[in-house]
Amino acid sequence: MTRIPPASHLLFADLDVEAFPDHPIGKETWYAVGGHADMMLRPRTTEALAKIVRRCNEADVPLRILGSGANLLVADEGVGGIVLKLDHPHFKEVRYNLDGAPEIIRAMAGADMQKTMHETVKRGLGGLEQMAGIPASVGGAIRMNAGGAFGEIADTLHAVACLDRRGETVVYPREALQMEYRSTNLPDTPILWATFEVQDRDPLILRERVREIFQYKKKSQPMADKSAGCAFRNPIDPATGERISAGMLIERADLKGRSVGDAEVSRRHGNFLVMKTGAGKATDLIRLIDVVKKEVGEDSGIELQTEVVIWDRG
Repeated sequence: MTRIPPASHLLFADLDVEAFPDHPIGKETWYAVGGHADMMLRPRTTEALAKIVRRCNEADVPLRILGSGANLLVADEGVGGIVLKLDHPHFKEVRYNLDGAPEIIRAMAGADMQKTMHETVKRGLGGLEQMAGIPASVGGAIRMNAGGAFGEIADTLHAVACLDRRGETVVYPREALQMEYRSTNLPDTPILWATFEVQDRDPLILRERVREIFQYKKKSQPMADKSAGCAFRNPIDPATGERISAGMLIERADLKGRSVGDAEVSRRHGNFLVMKTGAGKATDLIRLIDVVKKEVGEDSGIELQTEVVIWDRG
């Protein structure tokens, strides 16, 4: 991937955006390591976002969306093209009782998943509490069908709106979506908003459920460490055809505590890779990922696939 061309400012100079050349996006991830984006843009309106998408497509300029950074590792050499950050209040809006329907809420792609979940609980609206403890933007959570032992975002998803490569809004109803383990059939274009079906529930019961989920995660996961959550997807066991725990395979390979530079396999949960001091580089994590894949493969015969997304100039 080449660096963004010098005349690229013409793609957005007339639009309602904030522009940040050579922006340190690695520091905005949960790992807090990694390089810069040649250009980061913060659009303030849907119209500006749509025009950026269309113009980048026409000019063949790579375009990426930076969400909460909770599932992202940026390589030390950084990334080319344009990175979009949808954190203007316009892209974080959540509307309840959409069109007078109390069971439907609409969240823009930049809305914080945890804040949205807590607000639904406060309002006595059940359906998103399974997302407790999963840091993400709404758009990012949908893109990878985020979830865990208690459910996934697809459980209450009603519809998703994306911008196509022409910058036009396309709405995908639930029946058109294929939401599978950590994947969807959505096109690789920006998610704009999503609607969710919720139900009236007792807020006290919902709060207790959220508390139980947080307690479970606190006991089993290194939530205070610098990590990106689960580093690897749970693979299919070739013997049974069922998914098995990547963390279990990593622990069986005696990899807990294994380190490369400042990166370490968590001693608490094998599927979490953490930064020990914050003095390391993204290269440490990438090399450790390779070590874990190699040794788990040798120990179990199973090839692990990363769940954390790695951005580089490749």
